[in-house]
Amino acid sequence: MNLSKSSYCRGLQCKKILWLEKHKPEEKEEINNESIMETGNAIHEVARYLFGSHINIEYRENLSQMIEDTMNTIDSYKDIIITEASFTYKNNFCSVDILKKNNNSYEIYEVKSSTKLKDIYINDASYQYYVLTKLGLKVTKVCIVHINRDYVRNGDLDLDQLFKIRDITKEAKDLQNDVEKNIKEINNYLEKGEQPKDIDENCFEPYACPFFKYCTRHLPEKNIFDIAGMQTRTKLKLYREGLYDYKDLVNADINENYKKVVEYELYNKEDYIDKESLKEFLDTLTYPLYFLDFETYQQPIPLYDNISPYKRIPFQYSLHYIDSELKHKEFLAEAGTDPRRALAEQLVKDIPKNVTTLAYNMTFEKGVIEELAELYPDLSEHLLNIRDNIKDLMVPFQQKKYYTKDMHGSYSIKYVLPALFPDDPSLNYKNLDLVHNGVEAMSSFEDLIGKTGKEKEYIRERLLRYCELDTYAMVKIYEKIKEVVKEK
Repeated sequence: MNLSKSSYCRGLQCKKILWLEKHKPEEKEEINNESIMETGNAIHEVARYLFGSHINIEYRENLSQMIEDTMNTIDSYKDIIITEASFTYKNNFCSVDILKKNNNSYEIYEVKSSTKLKDIYINDASYQYYVLTKLGLKVTKVCIVHINRDYVRNGDLDLDQLFKIRDITKEAKDLQNDVEKNIKEINNYLEKGEQPKDIDENCFEPYACPFFKYCTRHLPEKNIFDIAGMQTRTKLKLYREGLYDYKDLVNADINENYKKVVEYELYNKEDYIDKESLKEFLDTLTYPLYFLDFETYQQPIPLYDNISPYKRIPFQYSLHYIDSELKHKEFLAEAGTDPRRALAEQLVKDIPKNVTTLAYNMTFEKGVIEELAELYPDLSEHLLNIRDNIKDLMVPFQQKKYYTKDMHGSYSIKYVLPALFPDDPSLNYKNLDLVHNGVEAMSSFEDLIGKTGKEKEYIRERLLRYCELDTYAMVKIYEKIKEVVKEK
């Protein structure tokens, strides 16, 4: 069974991906999509009940057994809902997320964790329509089922509101000649030796390519695709013009901030420090000075009232503050409960009104606070006062008023911090246990559900230390700015 619906879609993105997966799997880079896969699995589990009771075809290593189980189930019922119904036609295999059998006709429902319809989803479902109809099944409807972002849970979960069902039967039928042609082209490509492919949009969309490093090995070690922040379409435009080596980009018509990145890499220039601009920034800050960082997670399927799918839910914050000395406060919710009210109440206790609060990328912190203020009117005035007094520590680095070669063009705190403090182990996220980034913080918090004793205590402690480092890092960056401004 050479082609599945997922490999068919990868082949549409780039046939070379499939060739490399088969012949050079060692060149494949790991793309961390574990949380995406977990989200997709959770949504599929819930969507199975969209039409009520059903029979699920269990996954087996032997796909032939899944196909046999499917046919036995189909033959046993006049009307039935089957999940993961599996079929093959001329080495083209697919498992249908939800298959409705109505007497002698069938409906295909492809479930996606996205909140909108995408072209690649239509291609996915069209491939399934091809396989089933070639087997002689009468398919009368093809639909994409995706998350309804506007749904707000109140009470029991309403599956009819949680999901949107988009009928794409016409599109699927119209694509059948293309599906057959694409299958032939993919198989022909796989039979040949490795073929060259230039860099284009398909290297990035609809999914990140795990072989991008391999396919760009002919480019200089430092090239246009290494510049952080530059839009992909701009990179591709310059690449097609032959402007991808940093030596060529020095004189190219590009944004001055990107040109600065290139020059610093090429000429190993000393740190750029605009003391006047940094001083102006410092002059906007007043004491006592607070440093705030939230950790949030998202529920694709809302577990609590007044929550929409994928709405960010703050579950933790760290707060350093400088008055006469440096002090620290923190909050970490209990897993398995809606953390928002308790967090909001603690936040207004910990941050007084009319004080300056620093965040790194304040848009995020402000957004979280605005959502809490909307949810809890009795806390709104104080919360919005905190929001209105937040300033952004990221700005001097975003505007390249303070820039070093080791920032590699990025103003993310994960680049700025090691660039300013390369030899300080206390500021190195790699030295933390268990939780090293926001994604790991989300998954670790969710892993707390059901944990007890020392295991629970250990995970909570790791979460606290990670979030604490985020605000302590901000304190050190702030102090570094003060230090360089004072230097002669």
